[in-house]
Amino acid sequence: MYGSVLDYSDDEVNRMMRTNYEASVHIVRATLPTMLAKKAGDIIMVSSVAGFRGGGDESIYAGTKHAQVGFAGGLDRELREKGVRVALVCPAGTDTQFAIEAGRTAGEPKLASYLRPDDVAFQIVQIMRQPLTVRTHIWTLWSMQQQS
Repeated sequence: MYGSVLDYSDDEVNRMMRTNYEASVHIVRATLPTMLAKKAGDIIMVSSVAGFRGGGDESIYAGTKHAQVGFAGGLDRELREKGVRVALVCPAGTDTQFAIEAGRTAGEPKLASYLRPDDVAFQIVQIMRQPLTVRTHIWTLWSMQQQS
């Protein structure tokens, strides 16, 4: 996930795009007909603040997340009048196995300042608890120690 744009093979770039963007498209396409039939539903995507501004050595990752941000924005405008809410939760660095596999080491001091998975899950629950007359489109999350 972290490296110069030239550090990735075409296969790695394609895999990241499939994981971070195309999977969102396929899941929405599979579930949306049921929501439209009910004229109600919630689509909550977990993206990343990197989708708004990539940091150094994450241009490929940021590009795939930016595609997801754009997809969610289009969906929000397309579906809100049809009773389907679209929310995009964009956490900053989160202490997960994914973060460790992306070139960090378990127990590394930097991870101590990261969000916890429970922090992100809490925000998703808050979105789901909103009255049906309210929608949250983009929610960014940062730990108190992270620079925004």
